[in-house]
Parts: sequence; C-alpha cells; structure tokens
Amino acid sequence: MSAAMCHRVREEDAFPIAWTALDANQFLVRACWPADHPFFAPVQGGIHDPMLIAETMRQASMAVIHAAYDVPLDHHFLLTDLDYTCHPEGLGVSDRDNTVDVRITFSQLKYRGGRVSQMRVDTVFERDGRPVATSGGDVRLTSRAAYHRLRGDRSVPVLAVPVEPPVDPHLVGRPHVDHVLLSPTAEEPGEWNLRVDTRHPTLFQRPNDHIPGMLLFEAARQAAYAATAPTSFLPVHGSISFHRYAEFGIPCRIATRVIPPLAPGTRAVVSVTGHQDGDPVFQCTFLTPQRMAL
Repeated sequence: MSAAMCHRVREEDAFPIAWTALDANQFLVRACWPADHPFFAPVQGGIHDPMLIAETMRQASMAVIHAAYDVPLDHHFLLTDLDYTCHPEGLGVSDRDNTVDVRITFSQLKYRGGRVSQMRVDTVFERDGRPVATSGGDVRLTSRAAYHRLRGDRSVPVLAVPVEPPVDPHLVGRPHVDHVLLSPTAEEPGEWNLRVDTRHPTLFQRPNDHIPGMLLFEAARQAAYAATAPTSFLPVHGSISFHRYAEFGIPCRIATRVIPPLAPGTRAVVSVTGHQDGDPVFQCTFLTPQRMAL
C-alpha cells in the first residue's frame, strides 16, 4: 500500500502496508506502528499513542477504498465523525514487532454515478490475534470537480498563515514546541486559540484549503491534557464530530469542560469544542482514567 493511497507524502507517516479482501465489504489491513515517531511518539512510558488508532483507521480506510472500490486518488474524503476506544495494556511498544491487524467493515454504502459516495467504516485492531482497539466513522467521497463547487472561492490551497505564539509544550504533553497546537488567550480558564503552522511536516504534507480534521482532533487532545493537569491524561476513548470546515485566517477558540470521575476506578470525561466566529466547528469527547480528588 503506497503512501499516496493513504493520502500521505512521506513514507514514514503512512502506517498501512498490505491489505486483503475477506468478504463482501470486509477487509484485513496489516499496519506497522512506529516505535519512535517525531509526532506520534509513544506516551506514558512506552505505550503507542492512542491517536494512532484514529490515524491508522483513516489511512487504512482511504487506501482500501481506492484499491477495492476503484475510487480515483484525486477524490476528496470527508470525515463527518470519528471515534476510537482502546485497551492501553495492548498498546505497549515492542522492540521486536509493532505490526497490527486492522479488520475493516464498510456498511451503509451509497452510490452516485456508479461510484461509491458514502459509507460507514468500523474497524477492530488486533495484535497477536487479540483485540486491542476499535474505531469507526462516517465517510463521504466527492470528486475534485464537485469539491471545488462545494468550496467555491475557499477551494484555493493556503500555503502559509501567521503562526500564533505557543503555550508551554509540557502543558499539552508535548516535548517540542513545533508540535504545540494551542496558543494562550486572556479569556476564561480552560480556553485557548488554535495554533496552526502549515510548515508542520506531518500535519501538512501538501497544501490544503482548510484546517485538517486530524489537526483539530490533536488540538482537542492537547486541550484535554492541559485541562486535566496535573493528573495524568491517557485518552483511552476519543470521539469527534465535525460541523463545518475549519477555515484559515479565522481564529478558532478551543474550550474544555472536565467532568471528574464519580467513583474510584471510573474515568474522567473531557468535553472539547471548537468555534470560529461563534459558529461550532467541532465537538469532541475524551475519556481518561483518573484518580479521584481527595
């Protein structure tokens, strides 16, 4: 599976490596997770970043759709929602084998002009035959021409934007400022401005006319990390719904709300929202194991 099929430019950022058909609309993808990646680095002492689940599902689904459903490489994929759930004990980084099997099921297929245009994606991630995560999402596909009609004047790729000052990288669980996606604001606690740098080698591998959804998902994760400090944050579940395109040149306000665990052994809930000009862009929820406050 080429990086281009995964909509990646750099091979080191493309995680699926092979696929096979199992049944009608059911496929098996072999992926390899990096033991050391500049952006998707291991977390909490040797666990694969749970956000790899969402990114691998996204890449694997696009690659299979291109290969198995004869969708041209220049078609646009629009994710309207995305979720994942993982078992952290199954995500340990190995010094030998970090391959993962992704079982993909496509359902609710709709067609337009003889080509698939919409579907539901559900996946199960397995390591050594044992389920370690699940993920899912709803996908719409559109041709280049239809996409340009949809976006109108905003379909022109943006090559560069002014980069806002970052928050302290450690506040959002990042060791390097280059990966920080939040900028400080003087407004309410638990709120930040989105920080976008189109020079980021992983998040912007080619020019884009809008802020990528996976960048918004990561920004929401960073906001949740900051909102739950100083306790540890491990997003064992994440879900996001996109309400509209996030546009360049318009400030995007990120706000969080934390619901502490109600009993020992339960999980804290972090709700994260993004707005531009007062209009909702996305709604995101994370679950994280946390100690109860004394």
